Amino acid sequence: YGLRNVHLYEPQYRWVRYEPPQPFLVLDQIYPEGVHIPEILIGRNIIQLPTVKTHVFTTITGAMKNAFGGLLGTRRHWTHAVIHETLADLLMIQQDIHPGLFAVMDGSFAGDGPGPRAMRWHEKDVILASADLVAIDAISAHLQGFDPLSIPFIRLAHEMGLGVGDPEQIEIVGEDREWVMSQNWDFIQEDTFASRGQKLIYHGPLKPLENLLLRSPLVPWSYFASNFYHNVYWYPFVGRKRVEAALHTKWGRLFAEYGAEAGLGGAVMPGMEPKTVTTAAGLALLAAGVIAGAWWLSRRRRP
Repeated sequence: YGLRNVHLYEPQYRWVRYEPPQPFLVLDQIYPEGVHIPEILIGRNIIQLPTVKTHVFTTITGAMKNAFGGLLGTRRHWTHAVIHETLADLLMIQQDIHPGLFAVMDGSFAGDGPGPRAMRWHEKDVILASADLVAIDAISAHLQGFDPLSIPFIRLAHEMGLGVGDPEQIEIVGEDREWVMSQNWDFIQEDTFASRGQKLIYHGPLKPLENLLLRSPLVPWSYFASNFYHNVYWYPFVGRKRVEAALHTKWGRLFAEYGAEAGLGGAVMPGMEPKTVTTAAGLALLAAGVIAGAWWLSRRRRP
């Protein structure tokens, strides 16, 4: 379609200080030196393309959270302890800098469980679209079986006037309203081993150690732990089978056709991150060496 990729972390793209039209809820506390955003996004019309799914930190993730990786820089993980307020701040930024803002949410497959990385897929055959990012997230949450106004980021945005978060106040077109309001997919928000550890740091007994563990030179350990769990354990032993099963559905076959048309030979299966695999292999060899050394020493000490 003639679209070009823009990698915002590359040096040719400037990040400029953003001055909010009204006070932030939390971003000024996370970034006391000022919130910087990519200059290239200012004044552009934006179409967010999220999917319907659950999330370990925010119950569901959708149009509002889609800006998280684009508008915030390298310290965005510092916001996880206040993620709901952060999403409201991000929507305020988007509505200020983008003359047009729209979202199309893919629910051909929808995911429940410990999203966004370890979900169970379900064929739901739904596509949502709206110029109100709060409303589209609210309807997505409702379909999944959650009360939208019980999800803090939706409620906050609704109360701040950034959109409509109450499904009773949302105009629904293109599908029978009664059908939409009757839906309850009984999706469940769950945690992975990795997210349980993160929540202990953000909201639990390890909170006093948050700065040490996540805002110091020790921070790479958390990235490695998450990548190790998801890419070395979960995907090879659990996730890959789910992906293979999904490819046998009508949507999976369509995605495979897209891959073939792009010259990729079909759908491209995700794989492990090479750096994580290399590090894991090194640690495994180190552990094996320690065990072998201990065994050898114990043998030598025997009479």
